[in-house]
Amino acid sequence: MENKIKQSGNRQNELVHILHEVQERFGYIPPERLAEIAKKLNISESEIYGVLTFYKAFSLEPGGEHTVTVCMGTACHVRGGQQITDEMERKLDIKVGQTSADGKFTLETVNCLGCCAIGPVVTVDGKYYSHATMKNIASILKEY
Repeated sequence: MENKIKQSGNRQNELVHILHEVQERFGYIPPERLAEIAKKLNISESEIYGVLTFYKAFSLEPGGEHTVTVCMGTACHVRGGQQITDEMERKLDIKVGQTSADGKFTLETVNCLGCCAIGPVVTVDGKYYSHATMKNIASILKEY
């Protein structure tokens, strides 16, 4: 029994590692790769799908050229994080989790970026914009 648990844990770790490699190569996890991975690890595609949908780090769809992330942690939320998100959706004409029609932007939210003192925080491709306001969203997006 203990041996099966170890094998299962190793397989899970291997799956996550493989998924990261695939996503790094393609920018997302192409659905046609699921069967290939399932066969290699001797697991079902539904198990892989469960992992893909559990971890926010993985995407089943190609992302935009730029990823816009709005922090929704408590400090950012109480300082206007939801309003920032709503304005981003209006400016980009997409909802959270979507990519703009021109393929330029993907909009995401995260639970916390860990920089509460400078919130609300927006990142674009990992570049941090502190003390984001409704007024500076357009200028942030214009840089890209």
